[in-house]
Amino acid sequence: MAVPSAPESSLLSLLYRSYPTAVSPDATELDLLHASSKIFPETTLSVEDQAAIKQWLATNAGLQTALSKDEKSVVDSILAQLNTHLATRTTLLGTKPSVADVAVYAQLGPLVEKWTPEERTGEKGYHHIVRHVDFVQNSRLFSLQIPEEEKVKIDVTDVRFVPKPVDPKEEKERKKREKAAAQNPEAGKPLVVGQGKPEKAAKGPEEAGAAGAPPKTNKKEKKEKKEKAPKPAPAPAAPPSPSLIDLRVGHILRAINHPNADSLYVSTIDCGDAPGTDNTSLDEATGKTVRTVCSGLNGLIPLEEMQNRKIVAVCNLKPVTMRGIKSCAMVLAASPRVAEGEDSHAGPVELVNPPADAPAGTRIGFEGWLEGEPEKVLNPKKKVWETFQPGFTTTDDLEVAFEASAVPAVQGQEGKPALGKLVALTGGVCTVKSLKGATVR
Repeated sequence: MAVPSAPESSLLSLLYRSYPTAVSPDATELDLLHASSKIFPETTLSVEDQAAIKQWLATNAGLQTALSKDEKSVVDSILAQLNTHLATRTTLLGTKPSVADVAVYAQLGPLVEKWTPEERTGEKGYHHIVRHVDFVQNSRLFSLQIPEEEKVKIDVTDVRFVPKPVDPKEEKERKKREKAAAQNPEAGKPLVVGQGKPEKAAKGPEEAGAAGAPPKTNKKEKKEKKEKAPKPAPAPAAPPSPSLIDLRVGHILRAINHPNADSLYVSTIDCGDAPGTDNTSLDEATGKTVRTVCSGLNGLIPLEEMQNRKIVAVCNLKPVTMRGIKSCAMVLAASPRVAEGEDSHAGPVELVNPPADAPAGTRIGFEGWLEGEPEKVLNPKKKVWETFQPGFTTTDDLEVAFEASAVPAVQGQEGKPALGKLVALTGGVCTVKSLKGATVR
């Protein structure tokens, strides 16, 4: 039987039992974010590893909240994201152990134990999550001190459906071949008989006889064309989704008037980035990694309301320079819908408020559209933001949501909600102060 489903207490208990030299039994709280280096001192963690641990701990906390509130769509989305991530990795970091693996195990162990064989390894099952749970509880890499009777019972031979593995190297080579073929369509075509290089004149009978070989003629023999092996079918493209947009909780540390533009503010925002991330800098006052963001809110929102507050930031738009200052994100705000030709920036404007307890960097997404990972940087030519933004709206309950009917690109996708609320993976809905039926951008 698995450890009890009380994630905080069961995780602490598990860590106390397993790593007594690293985790004091007298402690009542544990700094999970910095625990990996104490628990696994022989493992070297990079800046990217630390950022990944932070993100997975936040995701795990979001799963805990969704489970406690019985938010099935959020739970399913997080499980699908985790299962896909583990499809090509042994641990959450790839091969390195971390406290995030143990935290996810403590959370999911009781859940996996209740799953049916079909839910575990059926065609739509979470094969890789089940494998990860079994690996963490039994591997010497983690050396968890769990009595056999408390382990999740997993029959490794009971596999109802075997998903086809994706070979990253083969997939990369296939894409390279397709790209080359598209750029040079003439390459690889068979040589047409009669259009090749002229052959040398055949030797006369004397020469042929001297060589002891039958005389050659000028008649050319047609070569049989070899049938080309059919090209592998391209992998189906993922259906379009607003999850391509990297929405996160941001914490505005401070904001000032733009020195060269009356309509702009310049904000210093903590978006949860790891140190050294592109388009970030170190804030000397707080020691945090931050982004500089220009926003056209001057005159629409009082400057004092832009200080020391949480917002929702769009973090993967291509940076732009606005009147001499590089802006590396966008602050999400709501405003009334206007008729074509009217001033869309006339106001009023209200900032989108994330859940109050969601830390900076927490991923934000729309319920029913949380699958997959955001793109690192949105390609302006593909107009991803412009495609999905018309669906960003506010409801009569002042909640921010995605209205699928307003975005033709997502029409016809099965199982998708007509209206998906904007939620944090740690739990809670994003809201506005008073604007109903507004556009959000």
